[in-house]
Amino acid sequence: MSENQSSAPTRRVLVTGASGMLGGAIAERLRTQGHLVRTFQRRPSQGATDDVLGSLADSEAVRQATKGMDAVIHLAAKVSFTGAWQEFVDTNINGTNNLLRASKEAGVKDFVFVSSPSVAHFGEPLAGATAGVADPERARGNYARSKAAAELNALAQDSSDFRVTAIRPHVVWGPGDTQLVERVIHRAKAGRLPLLDHGAALIDTTYIDNAASAIVRGLERMEFAHGRALVVTNGEPRPVGELIAGICQAGGAPAPRLNVPGWLARGAGSVIERVWLAAGAKDLVHDEPPMTRFLAEQLSTAHWFDQRETHEILDWKPEVTIAEGLQRLASHYVELDR
Repeated sequence: MSENQSSAPTRRVLVTGASGMLGGAIAERLRTQGHLVRTFQRRPSQGATDDVLGSLADSEAVRQATKGMDAVIHLAAKVSFTGAWQEFVDTNINGTNNLLRASKEAGVKDFVFVSSPSVAHFGEPLAGATAGVADPERARGNYARSKAAAELNALAQDSSDFRVTAIRPHVVWGPGDTQLVERVIHRAKAGRLPLLDHGAALIDTTYIDNAASAIVRGLERMEFAHGRALVVTNGEPRPVGELIAGICQAGGAPAPRLNVPGWLARGAGSVIERVWLAAGAKDLVHDEPPMTRFLAEQLSTAHWFDQRETHEILDWKPEVTIAEGLQRLASHYVELDR
Protein backbone atom coordinates (compact mmCIF):
# COMPACT_ATOMS: atom_id res chain seq x y z
CA MET A 1 0.00 0.00 0.00
CA SER A 2 1.49 3.38 -0.98
CA GLU A 3 1.53 6.31 1.42
CA ASN A 4 -1.22 8.13 -0.48
CA GLN A 5 -3.60 5.19 -0.77
CA SER A 6 -6.05 3.91 1.79
CA SER A 7 -8.59 1.10 1.81
CA ALA A 8 -10.73 3.06 4.27
CA PRO A 9 -13.74 5.11 3.10
CA THR A 10 -13.78 8.88 3.48
CA ARG A 11 -14.32 9.84 7.11
CA ARG A 12 -14.61 12.98 9.22
CA VAL A 13 -11.55 12.89 11.47
CA LEU A 14 -10.63 15.23 14.32
CA VAL A 15 -6.87 15.59 14.92
CA THR A 16 -5.85 17.25 18.18
CA GLY A 17 -2.42 18.82 18.43
CA ALA A 18 -2.16 19.34 14.68
CA SER A 19 0.01 22.45 15.07
CA GLY A 20 2.89 20.18 16.10
CA MET A 21 5.21 18.34 13.72
CA LEU A 22 3.61 14.91 14.08
CA GLY A 23 0.02 16.14 14.30
CA GLY A 24 0.50 18.26 11.20
CA ALA A 25 1.94 15.33 9.28
CA ILE A 26 -1.00 13.14 10.29
CA ALA A 27 -3.57 15.77 9.30
CA GLU A 28 -1.89 16.23 5.91
CA ARG A 29 -1.75 12.48 5.29
CA LEU A 30 -5.45 12.12 6.09
CA ARG A 31 -6.33 14.98 3.73
CA THR A 32 -4.22 13.44 0.97
CA GLN A 33 -6.20 10.23 1.40
CA GLY A 34 -9.44 12.15 0.93
CA HIS A 35 -10.66 12.33 4.52
CA LEU A 36 -12.38 15.43 5.90
CA VAL A 37 -10.08 16.71 8.63
CA ARG A 38 -10.85 19.03 11.51
CA THR A 39 -8.02 20.15 13.79
CA PHE A 40 -8.14 21.20 17.42
CA GLN A 41 -5.33 22.97 19.28
CA ARG A 42 -4.40 26.24 20.95
CA ARG A 43 -2.95 27.93 17.85
CA PRO A 44 -3.77 27.67 14.12
CA SER A 45 -2.31 24.75 12.18
CA GLN A 46 -0.88 25.02 8.68
CA GLY A 47 -3.14 24.02 5.82
CA ALA A 48 -6.24 23.66 7.99
CA THR A 49 -9.63 24.60 6.52
CA ASP A 50 -11.61 23.45 9.57
CA ASP A 51 -9.62 24.63 12.58
CA VAL A 52 -11.14 24.76 16.07
CA LEU A 53 -8.98 26.64 18.55
CA GLY A 54 -9.15 25.91 22.25
CA SER A 55 -7.85 24.01 25.22
CA LEU A 56 -8.54 20.44 26.24
CA ALA A 57 -9.52 21.87 29.62
CA ASP A 58 -12.40 23.79 27.98
CA SER A 59 -15.26 21.29 27.87
CA GLU A 60 -17.39 23.42 25.57
CA ALA A 61 -14.57 23.87 23.04
CA VAL A 62 -13.93 20.13 23.12
CA ARG A 63 -17.62 19.43 22.48
CA GLN A 64 -17.61 21.79 19.50
CA ALA A 65 -14.49 20.11 18.13
CA THR A 66 -15.94 16.59 18.32
CA LYS A 67 -19.38 17.47 16.98
CA GLY A 68 -20.11 15.59 13.75
CA MET A 69 -16.84 13.63 13.77
CA ASP A 70 -16.54 9.94 12.91
CA ALA A 71 -13.08 9.45 14.43
CA VAL A 72 -10.51 11.16 16.63
CA ILE A 73 -6.73 11.01 16.59
CA HIS A 74 -5.55 12.55 19.86
CA LEU A 75 -2.02 13.95 20.04
CA ALA A 76 -2.40 17.16 22.04
CA ALA A 77 -0.41 16.91 25.27
CA LYS A 78 1.99 18.68 27.58
CA VAL A 79 5.36 17.27 26.48
CA SER A 80 8.30 18.20 28.69
CA PHE A 81 11.15 16.65 30.63
CA THR A 82 10.18 18.72 33.63
CA GLY A 83 7.31 20.75 35.07
CA ALA A 84 4.78 20.74 37.89
CA TRP A 85 2.73 17.54 38.15
CA GLN A 86 -0.59 19.40 38.11
CA GLU A 87 0.21 20.88 34.70
CA PHE A 88 0.53 17.36 33.28
CA VAL A 89 -2.64 16.24 35.05
CA ASP A 90 -4.65 19.16 33.67
CA THR A 91 -3.73 18.52 30.03
CA ASN A 92 -2.69 14.90 29.67
CA ILE A 93 -5.13 13.24 32.07
CA ASN A 94 -8.09 15.55 32.59
CA GLY A 95 -7.90 16.92 29.04
CA THR A 96 -7.91 13.41 27.57
CA ASN A 97 -10.87 12.47 29.78
CA ASN A 98 -12.75 15.55 28.50
CA LEU A 99 -12.05 14.49 24.92
CA LEU A 100 -13.07 10.88 25.53
CA ARG A 101 -16.34 11.97 27.13
CA ALA A 102 -17.16 14.47 24.38
CA SER A 103 -16.26 11.96 21.67
CA LYS A 104 -18.65 9.35 23.03
CA GLU A 105 -21.42 11.94 23.39
CA ALA A 106 -20.84 13.05 19.78
CA GLY A 107 -21.14 9.50 18.45
CA VAL A 108 -17.49 9.11 17.47
CA LYS A 109 -16.82 5.48 16.57
CA ASP A 110 -13.01 5.26 16.64
CA PHE A 111 -10.46 6.93 18.92
CA VAL A 112 -6.68 6.72 18.42
CA PHE A 113 -4.74 7.77 21.50
CA VAL A 114 -1.17 8.72 20.62
CA SER A 115 0.90 7.59 23.55
CA SER A 116 4.59 6.90 24.26
CA PRO A 117 6.68 3.81 25.07
CA SER A 118 7.84 5.72 28.15
CA VAL A 119 4.53 4.76 29.81
CA ALA A 120 5.98 1.24 30.29
CA HIS A 121 9.68 2.14 30.63
CA PHE A 122 10.78 1.97 34.24
CA GLY A 123 14.45 2.88 33.98
CA GLU A 124 15.72 -0.58 33.12
CA PRO A 125 17.11 -1.54 29.68
CA LEU A 126 14.57 -2.62 27.07
CA ALA A 127 16.04 -4.94 24.43
CA GLY A 128 13.62 -6.39 21.89
CA ALA A 129 10.77 -5.52 24.24
CA THR A 130 7.06 -5.79 23.53
CA ALA A 131 4.72 -2.90 24.31
CA GLY A 132 4.16 -3.79 27.96
CA VAL A 133 1.39 -2.41 30.15
CA ALA A 134 1.30 1.28 31.03
CA ASP A 135 2.03 1.86 34.72
CA PRO A 136 1.61 5.40 36.14
CA GLU A 137 3.25 4.39 39.43
CA ARG A 138 6.48 3.08 37.88
CA ALA A 139 6.85 5.30 34.79
CA ARG A 140 9.73 7.78 34.98
CA GLY A 141 8.92 11.49 35.03
CA ASN A 142 5.70 13.47 35.09
CA TYR A 143 5.14 13.27 31.34
CA ALA A 144 5.38 9.47 31.25
CA ARG A 145 3.31 9.06 34.42
CA SER A 146 0.51 11.27 33.12
CA LYS A 147 0.49 9.65 29.68
CA ALA A 148 0.37 6.23 31.33
CA ALA A 149 -2.69 7.21 33.34
CA ALA A 150 -4.35 8.74 30.27
CA GLU A 151 -3.63 5.65 28.16
CA LEU A 152 -5.16 3.34 30.74
CA ASN A 153 -8.24 5.59 30.95
CA ALA A 154 -8.57 5.63 27.16
CA LEU A 155 -8.22 1.88 26.67
CA ALA A 156 -10.71 1.27 29.49
CA GLN A 157 -13.34 2.99 27.29
CA ASP A 158 -12.83 0.53 24.41
CA SER A 159 -15.99 -1.26 23.28
CA SER A 160 -17.65 -2.45 20.09
CA ASP A 161 -19.41 0.94 19.80
CA PHE A 162 -16.42 3.11 20.74
CA ARG A 163 -13.19 1.51 19.61
CA VAL A 164 -9.96 2.77 21.16
CA THR A 165 -6.35 1.96 20.38
CA ALA A 166 -3.11 3.38 21.77
CA ILE A 167 -0.24 3.91 19.33
CA ARG A 168 3.15 4.61 20.91
CA PRO A 169 5.62 6.11 18.41
CA HIS A 170 9.12 6.05 19.87
CA VAL A 171 11.46 9.09 19.70
CA VAL A 172 9.95 10.75 16.62
CA TRP A 173 12.28 13.01 14.65
CA GLY A 174 12.61 14.72 11.28
CA PRO A 175 12.74 18.13 9.60
CA GLY A 176 11.11 20.79 11.76
CA ASP A 177 11.45 18.77 14.96
CA THR A 178 11.94 20.98 18.02
CA GLN A 179 11.79 18.22 20.63
CA LEU A 180 14.93 16.31 19.64
CA VAL A 181 16.65 17.57 16.50
CA GLU A 182 16.81 21.29 17.27
CA ARG A 183 17.77 20.64 20.88
CA VAL A 184 20.62 18.34 19.82
CA ILE A 185 21.95 20.76 17.21
CA HIS A 186 21.61 23.83 19.45
CA ARG A 187 23.48 22.21 22.33
CA ALA A 188 26.11 20.66 20.06
CA LYS A 189 26.93 24.05 18.56
CA ALA A 190 27.18 25.50 22.06
CA GLY A 191 29.48 22.69 23.20
CA ARG A 192 26.95 21.52 25.79
CA LEU A 193 26.06 18.08 24.42
CA PRO A 194 27.89 15.24 26.17
CA LEU A 195 27.62 11.56 25.37
CA LEU A 196 26.63 9.32 28.26
CA ASP A 197 28.63 6.09 28.58
CA HIS A 198 30.27 6.88 25.21
CA GLY A 199 26.86 6.88 23.47
CA ALA A 200 26.83 3.09 23.38
CA ALA A 201 23.20 2.50 24.45
CA LEU A 202 21.22 0.89 21.64
CA ILE A 203 17.99 2.78 20.94
CA ASP A 204 15.16 2.71 18.43
CA THR A 205 13.69 5.87 16.88
CA THR A 206 10.94 6.73 14.39
CA TYR A 207 11.24 8.99 11.38
CA ILE A 208 8.32 11.42 11.16
CA ASP A 209 6.78 9.99 7.97
CA ASN A 210 6.78 6.49 9.46
CA ALA A 211 5.18 7.66 12.71
CA ALA A 212 2.42 9.48 10.81
CA SER A 213 1.69 6.57 8.48
CA ALA A 214 1.54 4.09 11.37
CA ILE A 215 -0.88 6.24 13.37
CA VAL A 216 -3.18 6.69 10.40
CA ARG A 217 -2.93 2.94 9.84
CA GLY A 218 -4.06 2.45 13.43
CA LEU A 219 -7.30 4.20 12.53
CA GLU A 220 -7.71 2.18 9.32
CA ARG A 221 -7.01 -1.10 11.12
CA MET A 222 -9.14 -0.36 14.17
CA GLU A 223 -10.96 -3.68 13.78
CA PHE A 224 -7.71 -5.41 14.75
CA ALA A 225 -5.99 -2.68 16.80
CA HIS A 226 -8.75 -1.66 19.21
CA GLY A 227 -8.16 -2.47 22.84
CA ARG A 228 -4.41 -2.74 22.21
CA ALA A 229 -1.30 -0.64 22.78
CA LEU A 230 1.26 -0.86 19.97
CA VAL A 231 4.80 0.54 19.90
CA VAL A 232 5.93 2.01 16.57
CA THR A 233 9.58 2.44 15.56
CA ASN A 234 11.78 2.36 12.48
CA GLY A 235 12.93 -1.08 13.62
CA GLU A 236 16.57 -0.03 13.18
CA PRO A 237 18.26 0.10 16.60
CA ARG A 238 21.39 2.27 16.60
CA PRO A 239 23.87 3.36 19.27
CA VAL A 240 22.57 6.68 20.55
CA GLY A 241 25.94 8.30 19.87
CA GLU A 242 25.72 7.28 16.21
CA LEU A 243 22.26 8.79 15.83
CA ILE A 244 23.27 12.02 17.57
CA ALA A 245 26.34 12.31 15.35
CA GLY A 246 24.13 11.87 12.27
CA ILE A 247 21.75 14.60 13.42
CA CYS A 248 24.66 16.92 14.19
CA GLN A 249 26.17 16.35 10.75
CA ALA A 250 22.83 17.01 9.07
CA GLY A 251 22.48 20.29 10.97
CA GLY A 252 26.05 21.47 10.51
CA ALA A 253 27.02 21.00 14.15
CA PRO A 254 30.08 19.22 15.56
CA ALA A 255 29.49 15.75 16.96
CA PRO A 256 29.86 15.63 20.77
CA ARG A 257 33.20 14.49 22.13
CA LEU A 258 32.74 14.90 25.87
CA ASN A 259 31.84 11.67 27.68
CA VAL A 260 30.03 11.54 31.02
CA PRO A 261 29.34 8.35 33.00
CA GLY A 262 25.64 7.50 32.91
CA TRP A 263 25.41 7.08 36.67
CA LEU A 264 26.82 10.55 37.19
CA ALA A 265 24.44 12.13 34.68
CA ARG A 266 21.43 10.43 36.26
CA GLY A 267 22.34 11.73 39.71
CA ALA A 268 23.16 15.19 38.42
CA GLY A 269 19.94 15.26 36.42
CA SER A 270 17.87 14.72 39.56
CA VAL A 271 19.59 17.62 41.29
CA ILE A 272 19.46 19.96 38.28
CA GLU A 273 15.75 19.33 37.78
CA ARG A 274 14.94 20.20 41.40
CA VAL A 275 17.05 23.37 41.30
CA TRP A 276 15.60 24.35 37.91
CA LEU A 277 12.04 24.09 39.12
CA ALA A 278 12.75 25.86 42.40
CA ALA A 279 14.51 28.76 40.67
CA GLY A 280 12.05 29.05 37.82
CA ALA A 281 15.01 28.99 35.42
CA LYS A 282 14.39 28.81 31.69
CA ASP A 283 16.47 27.55 28.80
CA LEU A 284 16.81 30.24 26.15
CA VAL A 285 15.42 27.99 23.44
CA HIS A 286 13.30 25.22 24.94
CA ASP A 287 12.48 26.16 28.54
CA GLU A 288 14.05 22.88 29.59
CA PRO A 289 16.89 22.13 32.00
CA PRO A 290 20.16 20.91 30.43
CA MET A 291 19.69 17.49 32.06
CA THR A 292 17.05 15.58 34.00
CA ARG A 293 17.11 12.07 35.40
CA PHE A 294 14.59 10.92 32.78
CA LEU A 295 16.69 12.36 29.95
CA ALA A 296 19.86 10.80 31.37
CA GLU A 297 18.15 7.41 31.52
CA GLN A 298 16.98 7.77 27.92
CA LEU A 299 20.51 8.58 26.75
CA SER A 300 22.28 5.86 28.73
CA THR A 301 19.84 2.95 28.70
CA ALA A 302 18.98 0.61 25.82
CA HIS A 303 15.42 0.89 24.55
CA TRP A 304 14.47 -0.90 21.37
CA PHE A 305 11.40 -2.94 20.56
CA ASP A 306 10.14 -6.05 18.83
CA GLN A 307 8.01 -4.76 15.95
CA ARG A 308 6.46 -8.02 14.74
CA GLU A 309 3.12 -7.55 16.48
CA THR A 310 2.88 -3.94 15.28
CA HIS A 311 3.59 -4.93 11.68
CA GLU A 312 1.03 -7.74 11.82
CA ILE A 313 -1.79 -5.83 13.52
CA LEU A 314 -1.38 -2.67 11.45
CA ASP A 315 -0.38 -4.46 8.21
CA TRP A 316 2.30 -1.77 8.02
CA LYS A 317 6.03 -1.36 7.54
CA PRO A 318 8.14 1.81 7.82
CA GLU A 319 8.73 3.54 4.49
CA VAL A 320 11.76 5.74 5.29
CA THR A 321 15.02 4.32 6.66
CA ILE A 322 17.13 6.17 9.20
CA ALA A 323 19.80 6.77 6.55
CA GLU A 324 17.25 8.27 4.18
CA GLY A 325 15.73 10.30 7.02
CA LEU A 326 19.13 11.82 7.85
CA GLN A 327 19.58 12.72 4.18
CA ARG A 328 16.21 14.46 4.18
CA LEU A 329 17.16 16.26 7.39
CA ALA A 330 20.40 17.49 5.83
CA SER A 331 18.50 18.73 2.76
CA HIS A 332 16.10 20.57 5.06
CA TYR A 333 18.95 22.51 6.68
CA VAL A 334 20.52 23.27 3.30
CA GLU A 335 17.22 24.82 2.23
CA LEU A 336 17.03 26.84 5.45
CA ASP A 337 20.50 28.26 4.83
CA ARG A 338 19.64 29.51 1.34
